Amino acid sequence: MSGVIVTNPPRAAAADVEELARHGVATVHEALGRTGLLGPALRPIQQDVRIAGTAVTALCWPGDNLMIHAAVEQCAEGDILVVTTTSPCTDGLFGELFATALRHRGVRGLVINTGVRDTAELRAMDFPVWSAAVSAQGTVKATGGSVNVPIVVGGQQIHPGDVIIADDDGVMVVPRLRSAEAVKASEARIAKEEASRLAFADGQLGLDRYGLREALVRLGVTYQSYEEYVRDAGAGAGPGAVPGTRS
Repeated sequence: MSGVIVTNPPRAAAADVEELARHGVATVHEALGRTGLLGPALRPIQQDVRIAGTAVTALCWPGDNLMIHAAVEQCAEGDILVVTTTSPCTDGLFGELFATALRHRGVRGLVINTGVRDTAELRAMDFPVWSAAVSAQGTVKATGGSVNVPIVVGGQQIHPGDVIIADDDGVMVVPRLRSAEAVKASEARIAKEEASRLAFADGQLGLDRYGLREALVRLGVTYQSYEEYVRDAGAGAGPGAVPGTRS
């Protein structure tokens, strides 16, 4: 497998990245019309950590972490390294030594669609990681791949320089050219949620605030007293039957 290492790709504006980190994955995902989520397979090895940064991408061969070594050289302050392989792999491609090198370069974390190891050490050094697996299985360094090319993780295309946001809820990508749009949409989402939070704290129901009573009527959902429900649901049932079931 031949490959290419692309140097100095354009990156999203640092100010946009910082704002998106403050809002988090769930808010930005909703604000952008529920797009960009990398799926539930990527899970954090730590808790209560939220980061955002610009993507440096690495495409590796399964069981081979040569291109992660090449990617480290291309990483800079504020980046997040995003790694995938040409076919499914759960081997531990990344560990403490890689994290030490990336920390020196100001990298904020790792998103990897394979396995990691040294997880206790990674947590101890406060290097955030989201991975698809944890595995002590080692790797080789024998096959060429690519760095800073478009890759696909969880059905989402990631270009170098795109914004990666990661927290306890998962990982998402914001295209570089949409970062400013994402900030504005997220701020609007936050304002809307704050208004709802105040209303709910004051006792308003979501059924009324969101006009959901009309939806219940449209869908044919009806209200019954408990006595009516037991009478209707239990008709023809034998002794001891649970209301709502038929014997």
